[in-house]
Amino acid sequence: MPAKRLLTLLKPYLRWVIVGGTLFFVAKALKDHWQEVAAIELTAASWACLSTALGLTLLAHIWSGWVWGWILAAFGRPLGGIWSVQVYLQTNIAKYLPGNVLHFYGRIRAVQATGTSASKAILSVVMEPLLMLAAALMLATVGSSSFWLIRLAVLLAVLIGVHPYFFNPTLQKLSQAKAKAQKLAEPAPIAPLSRYPLKPLLGELGFVALRAAGFIVTIAALQPLSWQQLLPLTGGFSIAWLLGLVVPGAPGGVGVFEAAAIALLGPLLPTAVLLSGIAFYRLISTLAEVMGAGLIWLDRPV
Repeated sequence: MPAKRLLTLLKPYLRWVIVGGTLFFVAKALKDHWQEVAAIELTAASWACLSTALGLTLLAHIWSGWVWGWILAAFGRPLGGIWSVQVYLQTNIAKYLPGNVLHFYGRIRAVQATGTSASKAILSVVMEPLLMLAAALMLATVGSSSFWLIRLAVLLAVLIGVHPYFFNPTLQKLSQAKAKAQKLAEPAPIAPLSRYPLKPLLGELGFVALRAAGFIVTIAALQPLSWQQLLPLTGGFSIAWLLGLVVPGAPGGVGVFEAAAIALLGPLLPTAVLLSGIAFYRLISTLAEVMGAGLIWLDRPV
């Protein structure tokens, strides 16, 4: 049996193995430290921090929708920031449904409804997570404790990797794969990016920074943090969030992000605080996405 066919057959099972493994890891950590977690008390200041974290996370999703509008403009479809935010927030909640692709499908259909070609619609939803990944890597280098030469090499590799010379072939290949996976019409070749996507890249850097800020404020609700802890927490969160984005697992990265955060941030925080913070942040993240979709639905129900 060809290796490619074998990989295709094993892929659905591999996903469940990853989900099961990560959830088992998280469950074991909770089992070993549940008494310490239960002993944590929330004060009025804690609830204020958690509310702030919710606001930051909701703002991050709104901002990400606005940046998606910049990505569409880079492909010659300036549909406006308000339109892109509305569609983004309304479809974002669909990533928790089985398959973890329906939010992309909804955005592609929404862009096509404006008269945009399928190729540009698909390229816009493929480019967004790639720039998120690049932004997370850039932010991780800031909080890394490794040698400065290694951090500089990673940063340069990311900046070079999103240059149109290297980025365009990746975009074309992934867009064709996504069109085939979702049984969409094969996108016709279009003019690739003609300039460096600096504005969208900086926008996605702001998105990941807002997500990291929401996580750090969530941890601050459970224990005071020093200024020295902020950069390592930012770097560790960025890597954990990145793994939740790219590793095939449960919808929305559930389980993968949590397991990675426990492994990466364990040396920085007490285990009980870390476990409670991760649980609260997952709740805050999901609630922010529900609130974003709800606000758009109230404004224009579909």
